[in-house]
Amino acid sequence: MEKKLGVYICKGCNIADTVEIEKLQEVATKEKQIPVCKTHDALCGTEGLELIKNDISGEGVNTVVVAACSPRVKFREFSFPGNLVERINLREFVAWSQEPKTEDTQALAEDYMRMGIVKAQKGDFPEPFMLEETDKSVLVVGGGITGLTSALGVADAGYKAIVVEKSPELGGWAAKMYKQLPQSYPFESLEEPTVKSVAERVISHDNIKVYTSSEVEKIVGFPGQYDVAIKTAGGTEQEKAGSIIMAAGWRPYDAGKLEHLGYGKNPNVITNVQMEEMASSGKITRPSDGKEAKRVAFIQCAGSRDANHLPYCSSFCCLTSLKQAAYVREKNPDAIAYVLYKDIRTPGQYELFYQSMQNDPGVMLTKGEVTGVSEASGGDLLVNVKDTLLGEDVSIEADLVVLATGMVPNTKIEQDVLAEWKKKFDEQLTASGGKPDPNAALEPHKVPNILKLDYKQGPELPGLDEAYGFADSNYICFQYETLRTGIYAAGSVRQPMNMLQSIEDALGASMKAIQCIEATANGYAVHPRAWDQTYPEVNLNKCTSCKRCTEECPFGAIEEDEKGTPFHKMTRCRRCGTCLGSCPERVINFKDFSIDMISSMFKTMDVPDEGLRLLGLVCENDAYPALDAAAMKRQKLPSAIRFVSVRCLGTLNLAWIADALSRGIDGMILLGCKFGENYQCHFVKGSELAQERLGKLQETLGRLMLEPERVELVQLSISDYDKLPEILNEYVEKLDGFEPNPFKEF
Repeated sequence: MEKKLGVYICKGCNIADTVEIEKLQEVATKEKQIPVCKTHDALCGTEGLELIKNDISGEGVNTVVVAACSPRVKFREFSFPGNLVERINLREFVAWSQEPKTEDTQALAEDYMRMGIVKAQKGDFPEPFMLEETDKSVLVVGGGITGLTSALGVADAGYKAIVVEKSPELGGWAAKMYKQLPQSYPFESLEEPTVKSVAERVISHDNIKVYTSSEVEKIVGFPGQYDVAIKTAGGTEQEKAGSIIMAAGWRPYDAGKLEHLGYGKNPNVITNVQMEEMASSGKITRPSDGKEAKRVAFIQCAGSRDANHLPYCSSFCCLTSLKQAAYVREKNPDAIAYVLYKDIRTPGQYELFYQSMQNDPGVMLTKGEVTGVSEASGGDLLVNVKDTLLGEDVSIEADLVVLATGMVPNTKIEQDVLAEWKKKFDEQLTASGGKPDPNAALEPHKVPNILKLDYKQGPELPGLDEAYGFADSNYICFQYETLRTGIYAAGSVRQPMNMLQSIEDALGASMKAIQCIEATANGYAVHPRAWDQTYPEVNLNKCTSCKRCTEECPFGAIEEDEKGTPFHKMTRCRRCGTCLGSCPERVINFKDFSIDMISSMFKTMDVPDEGLRLLGLVCENDAYPALDAAAMKRQKLPSAIRFVSVRCLGTLNLAWIADALSRGIDGMILLGCKFGENYQCHFVKGSELAQERLGKLQETLGRLMLEPERVELVQLSISDYDKLPEILNEYVEKLDGFEPNPFKEF
């Protein structure tokens, strides 16, 4: 389709008080030869929007350039379906952050006009990637309370669900409980387990198919078209799915590693799981002699929050011990329960349950560090506690000791299993002519365990921290998301949870799985660019098969054929553009975001012979909002820097730096997410990849007789907006100390 541009300049929100609107019009009409260029006092108002709509219907405008406020606001107002829309940020980046009516401010605004118009000219209408057919079933791996609730959430919404459970019965750990914590107000009394009725609903639901005594044998494909092989007692069954929920659950921490607490040495030291079984069978007794236990001590954080065991809090343990203390009191009103804790953690409404247990005179809660459990006379146990609230060491006699062991996600691979697979991996490598490294670590997500994905990057979900093993999101705001598009983690496999939290989590995951199916069916990306219908288009004629895109893609969206040529599995793609940045041949581009587009924006800037002219490549997720926030606070930003939004700093292609510097631009600052231990990049590792690429650039800049410090990467979060003026001013001051870019002369 041939494009016809219309440029619309807003004069409101201090824009007309800061810059000469007529000169901006001249940039559009005389310099860029745009036939339609109009202004309005309030472009987002009814009259302003009608002005644009009338030109679309009457003048044939199909590419709208709005020079007004930040593209992060008024996006509904400035949405014109069927038309390309480009936003130029004159309000935040100029009117609210610059001195009014100065030469530098005017030059800044005019450069933004030039860049915005060129971007609109270089962009094209999206052509969404569409599968021939999208399967609208959801595979649910795990038949515990999380998996069952997820399946019901999917099925009740009108979609098909396939549940795969490795045990003969549904229900998981919830089915083994004597009683469950309250799930509704006033959160004070224990309830009969509800998991059996949930399982019955699942089994009888027309939209749910259940496999028990089964496990996933292999998953091939991508969102919208997964082919799933399920190993059953009778052989292998084949199913299709559009998305996947992994609700594989947890296992108790191995109490055999807690010998200092008496486990394995004295039969009267048991775990919270064994306590649940004991309560279900009748009385609470000492395993050693069957004597009724009238003094029961619960030791909290048994192995949890301990660098030598589980470094994290398992969340459910405190509530479980309080619940089991209620068992003790229920079965024998004369019995006493001691709860020995580091900290009591009862999130949300369960604080009410905690208070109800505090009011029970037969429940004693004592803060302290348990140093050991030893035998006392008459078969009793002695629990030694230090660092109590009174500051004194105490010893408590008990008939029975219950260890509140923590939660280990079933995604965590134990070291002995890793070692076994490492040996097998090395043997296969040797047989194929490779040279195995005996000291090389084998990453846990490359060891088959639950999903058995047919991915180049490995058969399982990469975890955030190997010490934890949970399959959580790479970003704190993206619940359920994993590093494999279309696969959502839910419940205690994602992070430690109690049952009520798992139920809520399961419903959220079911909605995400449905969203993925519908987005895929309509050619949209999934979170975080959920509106995006573009996708990476590759000119394979120029591809050298260097495999950089394959290695750097954060979501496993790029595979290789038999000849080693990369190809995208598009519905896995999150549209981050990391592949675009990784490609040295510049053969990967999007309709609305390309190497040529960004370079052309740089080249259209007015670069004076004297004075600094700088560029800022800005991550759209954290840095751009931080700039907007600084402007909203009316903080002043340097007029020498022109900011260009990119999808992620992972899109950084070194060609952009070369093109900018050869144009005579004095330097480039890159603003992206923080990386390291608490990585919070929306696309996993964008800033880190940009930093690695910059390392390769330093030598090149030196050969060009340009200071490597001209290009700088700054890590920041959205909350660092107040630091931006200082960061940017320091960069400008540093560049001001350099000689002018020698390429200005050309």
